[in-house]
Amino acid sequence: MMVVMKNPKFQLYQSAVNKQYYFRLLARNGEIVLGSEGYISRQNAQLGIESVKQNAGIDSRYQRKNGIANFTFNLIAANGEIIGRSENYTSAAARENGISAVKDIAAEAPVEVLP
Repeated sequence: MMVVMKNPKFQLYQSAVNKQYYFRLLARNGEIVLGSEGYISRQNAQLGIESVKQNAGIDSRYQRKNGIANFTFNLIAANGEIIGRSENYTSAAARENGISAVKDIAAEAPVEVLP
């Protein structure tokens, strides 16, 4: 059986519920590794993507959070604002794999605007 690798990418979309814009970063396997807060405008969401691209390679920009069987991370900008949040991971090692994926793909990932 052949495994199909999906291309890493940002997806930019507008919520039908609150009309805010969001982005998510998909890893090579198609899994979401980073998601954004809501933005009022598409332009601000695009600026958020650019901030992720600029900050993703800097290890000190990752805030690692530990819970009971729940490990997450936030990617923060130089001003301390959160620009992306991870999914939940079941181990610290899995979380570190998620951080590595963001570091590896964010800078070059294209942006797909969803309808």
